[in-house]
Amino acid sequence: MSAHASPVRWNVDDRARGALDIVLETHLVTARMMERGVAPARLGRASTRELYWSVGQMLAHLTSNGCCIEPGDLYGSGTVSGDGDDALGSLLEITRAGQKSIAIPGGEQRTFLEDGDQVIMTGRCVRDGFVPIGFGSCVGLIDPARPD
Repeated sequence: MSAHASPVRWNVDDRARGALDIVLETHLVTARMMERGVAPARLGRASTRELYWSVGQMLAHLTSNGCCIEPGDLYGSGTVSGDGDDALGSLLEITRAGQKSIAIPGGEQRTFLEDGDQVIMTGRCVRDGFVPIGFGSCVGLIDPARPD
């Protein structure tokens, strides 16, 4: 092998069995939807299996560059998105940076989050032949900005 690093190549086995399949869903509930008892609107659904780099590859990259990883450390992978319009991972992607509004049940439109909106993210591991493992929900409510 040469002294120069070889280009990263896809490993078929790693892609087939090494990637974690954590299905993430993002839902939106507007203040108006909450008042009317309307169910959350799903914005997107994607899997970490669709990430360009597997979790193992990301950790190898971090540690090979000198990062000291300890048990219990958290790291962020970035936005998890899939290929289809229904698999985009953020409202910014879905609305094309605010250039295209989306319809919300009840006649509302959104390009960006607004005061009173609630974002719900859920995640669960799935694999054929195994019982899914859920991680619960992460819920955020958009409060109005505080006056100076």
